[in-house]
Amino acid sequence: MNNKIIIINGPNLNLLGEREQSLYGDLTLSQVETNCRKIASELNMEIDFKQSNIEGELVELIQNSRNHYNGIIINAAAFTHTSVAIRDALSILKFPSIEIHISNIYKREEFRQKSLISSVVTGGIFGVGVECYNLALRAIKQILENGN
Repeated sequence: MNNKIIIINGPNLNLLGEREQSLYGDLTLSQVETNCRKIASELNMEIDFKQSNIEGELVELIQNSRNHYNGIIINAAAFTHTSVAIRDALSILKFPSIEIHISNIYKREEFRQKSLISSVVTGGIFGVGVECYNLALRAIKQILENGN
């Protein structure tokens, strides 16, 4: 079975380790990527790890993923709450997709408590810090193996 996964990160995640450490911790996105690559290797999975602050670039990554990957993990960050375009792109995928958030969006400001993408993804992991990336990799591996 081919287990090629794309992990997509949205706006401001390039500033992990610098911004709001009380919410997001002190690891950088590069360190998160290193951890993901280690877990993926242990799970016999191949990953591509991407980040963009530009909504259109994220939409293109999602659209292009449908021909090159077996699953997607997405932390759409602030676009989670605002982007119909990202939601629409995710809705066309025919493989597992997992929404992740480092913080618990349902314990945050009211405007952050609505995810436009939750209704079109396979599942979500929220509020467990950067561990959400590792959990999502394990979950998507299990989903792919079980054919769900």
